[in-house]
Amino acid sequence: MNNEKITILDHPLLKHKISMLRDKNTGTNEFRKIVSEIAMLMGYEAFRDLPTENVTIETPIETTEAPVLAGRKMAVVPILRAGLGMVDGILDLVPTAKVGHIGLYRDEETHEPHEYYCKLPTPISERTIVVTDPMLATGGSASAAINFIKQHGGKNIKFLCIIAAPEGLERLAKDHPDIQIYVAQLDRELNENAYICPGLGDAGDRIFGTK
Repeated sequence: MNNEKITILDHPLLKHKISMLRDKNTGTNEFRKIVSEIAMLMGYEAFRDLPTENVTIETPIETTEAPVLAGRKMAVVPILRAGLGMVDGILDLVPTAKVGHIGLYRDEETHEPHEYYCKLPTPISERTIVVTDPMLATGGSASAAINFIKQHGGKNIKFLCIIAAPEGLERLAKDHPDIQIYVAQLDRELNENAYICPGLGDAGDRIFGTK
């Protein structure tokens, strides 16, 4: 898929950690930890374009000009509930970021998303917004969540997911050609139940230890 707004990450550490996530024998505690680690690695790449400004500081040796992040702080917005698993990894990089939440559930028959909760930091229009969800399957939930953010005034939006299906990535890029999309692994396809193949199962269940 040729789109300058889409970045498919290619790093040995990410590949290794994703393989661990795929393993059905990986337990809840380890799974949760790896998801957070992957989010931090992805954030390191996704935040390359954050603006900086120089401030004056004193080192033990002398006074110097040094760069710090400029402008409004970041807003991390996980799509509930699985997106919560990626938040700590982002906050490890940018501890001052505010955290919002968007709650969606998927109709089991139509696979279409429905909103049940939306709470965003203000002013959202002046922040760099990082939307997180480990899995991008049909793309419906991600697209709907970004619609809600835009309706509240969000503009500078990055979407981070660990595993994506081609169908979901194509839909999200088509629905929101203005956002930046970062994917750690592009998988083969969706099956008849709209699960990513080979995937890793239900990310929310595996993060929180539920069935």
